[in-house]
Amino acid sequence: MPASPSTARAINDRLALRLLQQEGPLTAGQLKQLTGLSRPTVADLVERLTEAALIEVVGETGEQRRGPNARLYGIVADRARLAALDVRTDGVSVVVADLVGRVLAEASVPIGGETGTGPVVEQAVALVERVVKEAEASGAPPHAGVRGWGSLHTVGIGAPGLIDPATGELRDSSGLPAWHRRLAAALQDRFPDAHVSIDNEANLAALAEQRDGAARDRDTFVLLWLSYGTGAAVVLDGALRRGASGGTGEIGFLPVPGTTGLPSATDCDGGFHSLAGSAAITELARLHGVNATTSGEEPSAAALVRAAVEASAGERAPSGSGRFLDELADRLAVGVASVVAILDPGCVVLGGEVGQAGGQELAARVEERVRRMSPLVTEVRPGALGGGAVLRGALLTARDRAQDDLFAPAER
Repeated sequence: MPASPSTARAINDRLALRLLQQEGPLTAGQLKQLTGLSRPTVADLVERLTEAALIEVVGETGEQRRGPNARLYGIVADRARLAALDVRTDGVSVVVADLVGRVLAEASVPIGGETGTGPVVEQAVALVERVVKEAEASGAPPHAGVRGWGSLHTVGIGAPGLIDPATGELRDSSGLPAWHRRLAAALQDRFPDAHVSIDNEANLAALAEQRDGAARDRDTFVLLWLSYGTGAAVVLDGALRRGASGGTGEIGFLPVPGTTGLPSATDCDGGFHSLAGSAAITELARLHGVNATTSGEEPSAAALVRAAVEASAGERAPSGSGRFLDELADRLAVGVASVVAILDPGCVVLGGEVGQAGGQELAARVEERVRRMSPLVTEVRPGALGGGAVLRGALLTARDRAQDDLFAPAER
């Protein structure tokens, strides 16, 4: 059946808004060309979206052109504010951005290991409040007649651990700090009008690498998350796969050779994590005499891998750094080959700070080993976004959710 006039208008409006999101500011003529709609239809939707304070004139195109046809229309970025959090065991990072994803303010705080659950949650919430206030100071004034203008609309949180698909909440597993599970509810209490959601860090990193990083040309790939801990995210035919219990990609629990035991339901020691977590990589580097100056801003393993890559460049015979990278590649290949045997993704991205630090040098070593272990052709790539992929993925998720809400047709 043909769409009703109101449904057709809603579809056209969403199409135009998505194009403005993807392409940036466009003229009415460009919208006509990209949408295939008639000139009167485009003129009507531009008028509707302008009256709804969703788009505005942001400039003109071409110095020689003047008049209505030269006006550039863009999404009203200050229509809503978004917050994204990257929650780690020992710290929290926050960014607040506008509706098109432009960062307005950001900050991080370390979390002491001896701090109680309540004080840590309060500390994290206070950080978000402070960054929101900084963002408000830099934003546009409220738009007359538009409810909620500039307010915090959506909060996206990335954290390690299992997300219950039924409730959307972080499950009590793997010995993660209790404050991780309390944070989302505390933020919802503090910002009752905002939509607050939490997702697994590797899943968000995969989204970011697919949109803006190493997997932009792939609709099927696996991201191997290498940071303080380990994880994986599976994207098949463009869709992120979560599994029946939300545990797709919990590769840290994968039983592998080379460890001293087996993982348990509540502890991944003895699994792949024992080979590829930051502590395991740091110990491996020590055994090979690899040293590096580390900082609290990244896992020590990332600095050590980066130092080894730099030291091994151009070597004709393997040194301690080269042997360290070879053995690390052996370990990573065990996990990668296991994933490849089940999923055959064709591409594996080594994500997180460690994957980025290893760069193409480590990725090539892993790919060569996987080629010997599996008949399935698999490209191994270094991640482009490093540890920042979680925050970027949380922000992209928050932006998508906010735009879906704000761009929805008004109820009649």
